[in-house]
Amino acid sequence: MASLRTADSRLRSYFKENYIPQVCEALLCGLLITCPEDPLKYLQKMIITIMESGLESLLWDMCIDPSMKPKIRRLSETYMEQLFGLDDQLMLKHELQLRKWRSKVKVAAKEEPIPPEHSLSKASLLGGIPECDISLLPERAVSQIFYYLTLRELVICGQVCHSWMLMTQASSLWNSIDFSKVKNIITDKYIVSTLQRWRLNVLRLNFRGCLLRSKTLRSVSLCRNLQELNVSDCPTLTDESMRYISEGCAGVLYLNLSNTTITNRTMRLLPRYFPNLQNLSLAYCRKFTDKGLRYLNLGNGCHKLIYLDLSGCTQISVQGFRNIANSCTGIMHLTINDMPTLTDNCVKALAEKCTRITSIVFIGAPHISDCAFKALSTCNLRKIRFEGNKRITDACFKYIHKNYPNINHIYMVDCKRITDGSLMSLSPLKQLTVLNLANCIRIGDVGLKQFLDGPVSTRIRELNLSNCIHLSDASIVKLSERCSNLNYLSLRNCEYLTDLGIEHIVYIFSLVSVDLSGTNISNEGLMSLSRHKKLKELSLSECYKITDVGIQVPRLTLLGKVFFSVPPPAQLLSPKRDETKAFCKGSLILEHLDVSYCPQLSDEIIKALAIYCIYLTSLSIAGCPKITDSAMEMLSAKCHYLHILDISGCVLLTDQMLEDLQMGCKQLRILKMQYCRLISKEAARRMSSMVQQQEYNPNDPPLWFGYDYEGKPLTKQEITPLKEDEEITVTDSIYSGEEEVV
Repeated sequence: MASLRTADSRLRSYFKENYIPQVCEALLCGLLITCPEDPLKYLQKMIITIMESGLESLLWDMCIDPSMKPKIRRLSETYMEQLFGLDDQLMLKHELQLRKWRSKVKVAAKEEPIPPEHSLSKASLLGGIPECDISLLPERAVSQIFYYLTLRELVICGQVCHSWMLMTQASSLWNSIDFSKVKNIITDKYIVSTLQRWRLNVLRLNFRGCLLRSKTLRSVSLCRNLQELNVSDCPTLTDESMRYISEGCAGVLYLNLSNTTITNRTMRLLPRYFPNLQNLSLAYCRKFTDKGLRYLNLGNGCHKLIYLDLSGCTQISVQGFRNIANSCTGIMHLTINDMPTLTDNCVKALAEKCTRITSIVFIGAPHISDCAFKALSTCNLRKIRFEGNKRITDACFKYIHKNYPNINHIYMVDCKRITDGSLMSLSPLKQLTVLNLANCIRIGDVGLKQFLDGPVSTRIRELNLSNCIHLSDASIVKLSERCSNLNYLSLRNCEYLTDLGIEHIVYIFSLVSVDLSGTNISNEGLMSLSRHKKLKELSLSECYKITDVGIQVPRLTLLGKVFFSVPPPAQLLSPKRDETKAFCKGSLILEHLDVSYCPQLSDEIIKALAIYCIYLTSLSIAGCPKITDSAMEMLSAKCHYLHILDISGCVLLTDQMLEDLQMGCKQLRILKMQYCRLISKEAARRMSSMVQQQEYNPNDPPLWFGYDYEGKPLTKQEITPLKEDEEITVTDSIYSGEEEVV
């Protein structure tokens, strides 16, 4: 049904004045509940009834027999208006209510001014978030707030008070239920009762990794309106469980069965009970065979399937791919990762009949060669994603240029045989926006120049040339001249890149993210980057020529994400505090910061960040042994929006830091504390209840951190090289941070 949002104003007025949405709603509700034998006569009779009663007295259940009227309140008073696109007035009403609520908050803030002498006290720092009454918000806004909560959080909110309990019982909040986040604490009894209560409302279910009884899985069949089901990594899922689910949930569009023990019996059920299935994941399911794939063509078949994931299904032969091609001719997106048995013949068998394929992802398929792209010439590919392939050559890119003029995404990482000739073949592509050739070490300045001389340069948005070690300043100069719309650029470990090239990055005005890790950038280059006013993400890890003078740039503004990993010389260990504050004061919108593995970093920068960059959501100070509790105390008091924090290797931090985090950073979700020997196991266990994911290890930092358990630098003789076959494992204690739900 077309929307009237963009229709002529006269037509919109006509619909509103004549109550057309309300009439349609009443008639549809009557048909759904009554189900008359002759619907046309029924509609004629009801229209006459509506005309006699008058449009002003029209109700949604007017066309339903009184004995059949449902004893539930309607889900939305404006459902049909939304369907027709005529809900402008409703949105306006909610906007006015929201403005009224905001004005109340402002008035309350003015009535209680904070004395100047207490403006920097600990109490004022912790009280940075104003309190408000959520019940004053419009119903739609409240539902949206609760929508972002997990199942555990929703249950907890329902126990606060009676009004909150009513708000958490809104049917729209139970359209999507994710049991995977509470899989270690939730009981089968609670799952069954929840599905029974909300069986008519549930549209999406996620059981990923849940260890459930067969009876619990059968209860999924109660959800007749289910559209998305994820039972991946469920060790107890069997063919019998899938039979019960399939018989009750015929409307499923998305089905994820990855890493389960399903066999050909389940494959036989798919075309019979899921005729509308569009997305199917069988990744790492190794119990079905080629015969099971042939079942997909039984009955109505899975002809509506558009996405298929067969990653890790090494048991599939060429005949199996022929069976897929016969059954699922409408496939558009194909993902086959970790498939060492995948050959060109398998791709040919698919391409013969699946001509609508637009996206392929073959990561970990080393036997695919240029012949596969020749076989796919009948398809209209728009996205190609390969990684770690040594058989693909420049000839592959010639096929791409010739057969896929509309391709917009090319991801060819770690393909060693790709040379400058490949870039020259791609230059005429007018739709290409994303190009990732990381670790293609044979690419140099000549190839990039030829690539940028074509029309593709004006369209490219993302360019990743990490570890293309032959690139130099000449490439950066060309990028600044041709790529006017480039947003993301990665030149990690391009060793020939110097300050001269860095200076030209400033002239790529559209750039928001740049990775210069492992280059020869110095303080002068960093000073040049400080003039780029739109830069949000900057990576400078392992740039050993950067010092505190360059890091504490006074005029660097609008910085969104920074990575530093440089030990400054001894004579610069005491930077001017004014410079530090100036840097942070110009970065008021700083959200993501990574200063990991910078052993010379002190508390001064962290404190300056806490004062000025209060909107930080992600911070990593891993490998910074000089950070102490005093800096983290101030950070916790001011940065209330912190979601991710990595303090691994901060050997001076103690339990006091965790207490400060619990008090100030209530939105913290991910906390990493590897090699923090002064943090006790008991404190880490208490902290686990506050976050969703936590990593903790009280061991001493490994030698490659470059310092000992006291934060003292190690000598070169003490840092012994690791053997090639030695694997670094983290035997840490990981606490889930989950509590009992029921």
